[in-house]
Amino acid sequence: MLRIRLARTGAKKQSSYRVVVIDGERARDGRFVEIVGHYNPRRTPPEIVLKRERVDYWIGRGAQPSETVQSFLKKAPVAPA
Repeated sequence: MLRIRLARTGAKKQSSYRVVVIDGERARDGRFVEIVGHYNPRRTPPEIVLKRERVDYWIGRGAQPSETVQSFLKKAPVAPA
């Protein structure tokens, strides 16, 4: 089953995250299908950018968002494709 979840990027103690579509059994930072956004918690306020059209496409194909990504979907503005 596909999942939409966060993959950690960035240097030690300076994390940022990609929002990726990935097989649910793969490692957190493993090979993904597509990058559909990013999240930078180090900005004030934290930056959340999602390609909403692509996220909706993958959800329509059966991908399940993680709890964190689900909360992002409720509050993130729509980004250009």
